[in-house]
Amino acid sequence: MSLLKEWRDYAYGLDDRTPEGKEFWVSYFQAEKGVYEQLLANPLADPVHGTVKELAEKYGLTIQYMIGFLDGIDDSLAESNNLDDVTEDSEVKLPIDYEKLYMNMVECNAEWLYTLPQWDGIFAKAKRDELYKIQKSSKTIIKAPKVGRNDPCPCGSGLKYKKCCGK
Repeated sequence: MSLLKEWRDYAYGLDDRTPEGKEFWVSYFQAEKGVYEQLLANPLADPVHGTVKELAEKYGLTIQYMIGFLDGIDDSLAESNNLDDVTEDSEVKLPIDYEKLYMNMVECNAEWLYTLPQWDGIFAKAKRDELYKIQKSSKTIIKAPKVGRNDPCPCGSGLKYKKCCGK
């Protein structure tokens, strides 16, 4: 079984309403926050790279937590890692697209991540507010006006809705 599948089966199989589930997710989110604090502190550095095992050691994570972190950040990278086949010795790179990362954090409601002070060195407050607004408004659903029974049918037949598509 791949490391990614093991991570997803275990982590997403836990009920976060149980003490064990809460403890796991609190621990993971703290570890994740620590990695992001380090990554965001030096945005101009070359993209982080190494084997999964090396990166886990570098950031003080277990292999399981590192796979979880890689799974979470993969959508925010300029170039995705093929995580389905990743092993401890697989080489991974983290060329972060900071706008995508910020917007993905907002989308996930990860306030403990998108409010990190390290973002000040990457984007001005106005830019972060703009990205926040774009992300939040992208999920706004605008419903089309409801067609009444006696209104003309929107299909263009010229009949009343109740006699045409409203049957």
